[in-house]
Amino acid sequence: MRETWRWFGPADQVSLDDVAQAGARGIVTALHHISPGEVWSPEEIASRQATIRRKSAHLPEPLEWEVVESLPVSEDIKRQTGNWRDHIEAYKTSLSHLAAAGIKVICYNFMPVLDWTRTDLAHVVPNRATCMRFDLADFVMFDVFLLKREGAASDFPEDVVEAAQQRFSQTDDTFKAALVNNIICGLPGGNDQLALDDIRAHLAAYEPVDRAALSSHQSAFLELVAPHAQSLGLRLCCHPDDPPYSLLGLPRIMSTEADYARLVKTVDLPANGITLCSGSLGARADNDLPGMMQRLGGHVHFLHLRNVAREHDAVFGSFHESEHLDGDVDMAALIAAVLEEEEKRRERGRDDSSIPFRPDHGQDILDDLSRRAQPGYPAIGRLKGLAELRGVIAGLSYSARHEAAG
Repeated sequence: MRETWRWFGPADQVSLDDVAQAGARGIVTALHHISPGEVWSPEEIASRQATIRRKSAHLPEPLEWEVVESLPVSEDIKRQTGNWRDHIEAYKTSLSHLAAAGIKVICYNFMPVLDWTRTDLAHVVPNRATCMRFDLADFVMFDVFLLKREGAASDFPEDVVEAAQQRFSQTDDTFKAALVNNIICGLPGGNDQLALDDIRAHLAAYEPVDRAALSSHQSAFLELVAPHAQSLGLRLCCHPDDPPYSLLGLPRIMSTEADYARLVKTVDLPANGITLCSGSLGARADNDLPGMMQRLGGHVHFLHLRNVAREHDAVFGSFHESEHLDGDVDMAALIAAVLEEEEKRRERGRDDSSIPFRPDHGQDILDDLSRRAQPGYPAIGRLKGLAELRGVIAGLSYSARHEAAG
């Protein structure tokens, strides 16, 4: 398993020295300043590579940009509106430029409008660390009483809507403004800050697009892009919905094992693969992460390892991001399944037998609490997570070697 680290570029509050001291060896980043639908030029790609190499040149093993996260899919492609075919061609051109630069793993997602959704970016846990949290009642308060989406109340259980209404009447404008900001702040490192009217406009644009249509549009995207990626020796990997459930009346199509089984069958090429995010998928109680890795592991090109504590007994509800080994995802079982998949790849002679992973998110602890890095991406919290994951990997690998030796 190849240790990587997400870095948001020169403005990131977590430096490349921090990354090196954490022990990661590969960088996961993107050109966040380039809008979806535009080409990533060779010059822009080379500039980011040069920055990473220059800032880590003093290391015995300088860091390299190994994974793109993300090369964004435009809303026009997802809806098949406007200049979506031009955006497809721009996407393919960007892939060509990335391949020429030696970058092989390209993560993307197909979530409409919002890349991730949380109601609290600094939820305090009992040891006074903070983490990101999704509170279903708070989200319903936003959807029904602040955004005032037509028909929103019918999407949720009646008791949750009642709790949201009571909370709405009891909270002040400061809380409500913070809730709006938390929900619509978008992907960390992105350059879009949406207002409520922007959200309403996006929702209106998606009214003709139901789940079947979005699935069809994703298939069209892959049919046009995946063969090109295959010809370039690239590995595309689709990130799951976060959280893995329909929100704001928008379709979500990457939330379950069945969704991923459909994805890999759509275009049966090695280039068409999966980003298995244990935190996103783990928010649903019916997702079996170790089982998904066992059954679909041959298609997994990238791993996000984080954990969540589900605060519900239903399939979906409130949750918060826990420590990496202390949540509802059986992390040890998942890593064991990953190591088994890597062994299969080595036996088959695959050149991707070491799957890149990154410690995804983390709780803000110690100096993280004053550093104010990207929400969910603290330096020390992720370092702690990486150390814990490294320990599990080392222990399981040791046991496997000694069992094989008899």
